[in-house]
Amino acid sequence: MNTPQRTRLPRAAQAVKGARNARARISSRAEFVRIVAAQLDEIAPGTVRVRTIPVTRDGRRRTWITLDDVTGRAVEADRDEHAAAYGLLQRAFPVADWSVPRSYDARTGVLTVDEPTAPAALGLDTAKEARP
Repeated sequence: MNTPQRTRLPRAAQAVKGARNARARISSRAEFVRIVAAQLDEIAPGTVRVRTIPVTRDGRRRTWITLDDVTGRAVEADRDEHAAAYGLLQRAFPVADWSVPRSYDARTGVLTVDEPTAPAALGLDTAKEARP
């Protein structure tokens, strides 16, 4: 008689189990920073900073990704490498709000909001706190 038997775990359960195992292996923040930096370097050698900028083009939301080296110059990378770096950061920081510009520094492991700013001498900021 054929009796149904489960032969494997559902994909969602495998993902949760894999994430728990990964968290157990990463015991400190320094190790997390080292691992993410190594993975970024594997994706696009020389990458030290990843910047994400959400844009709208032809009515569709997209994300512009730049990969920079230590000197701030763009790292030579193709579209797949940019997408892989963005995916890595999305998985590393699942609760981050990716609808705002972000900057990740692989040396420090800090993900910050990357709002554009103008020099105060231009007088473009109208907030009272920004005026001298």
